[in-house]
Amino acid sequence: MKTNRARRYGGRLLAVTMVACGATVAGALPASAADQPTKPELMADCASGLGKCSFNEPKLGEAYLGAFHQVSDSLFNCSSSDATQSMTWTDTVGSTDSLGGSVTAGGNIAGIIDLSVTATYSHTWTSTHAESSSLNMTVKPGEVGWISRAQVMQKVSGTWQTHYDSPKWGHYYWFFPDTITGPAKNGTDGRSNAVVVKSRPMTAAEKKSCSADASHRNRAFVQQR
Repeated sequence: MKTNRARRYGGRLLAVTMVACGATVAGALPASAADQPTKPELMADCASGLGKCSFNEPKLGEAYLGAFHQVSDSLFNCSSSDATQSMTWTDTVGSTDSLGGSVTAGGNIAGIIDLSVTATYSHTWTSTHAESSSLNMTVKPGEVGWISRAQVMQKVSGTWQTHYDSPKWGHYYWFFPDTITGPAKNGTDGRSNAVVVKSRPMTAAEKKSCSADASHRNRAFVQQR
């Protein structure tokens, strides 16, 4: 009985044939792109369960503060005095793989990564973080204000192993490296989530709407994001 293993690092395909008697033959096999699966195809098989997958040798990178992004509606101040209002904000931050694909919470992919990270580092890994609150904000006349938030993020790198009961693309096993970027617990590596109030001057068109729209004239109003 023979078992075919294929490893693909970068663009190189390495096939290993293991014989029951213990002899092992290894060599680089020429293969066209059409003979090899794409990473999305392998990830789809991991997600569906068609492939028996594991995320091997996970390595956590140092946590960092992600980019600020708007998490509230916008407060436009068309009046001649400061406008202060309590604004509610909500934020949900997910995870992506090295190709920018979403790693969905509760799916097979997220569960496999969590299992691997937990076994290696003795703490759980989450693919999604959701948070909401409210904040008083003051916007000066002729300006627009909103609330922005930045989430502590962390990368985890490893190698996916996909095993099929029957050969697929000519092999039982496929391997490919990947890096997942996702939300980390607040305080990881000394990094903290941040929530700030931001503002900017209105554009000419926005200022024009202050006088053109009777419902906006000489008052502050909220515009949904």
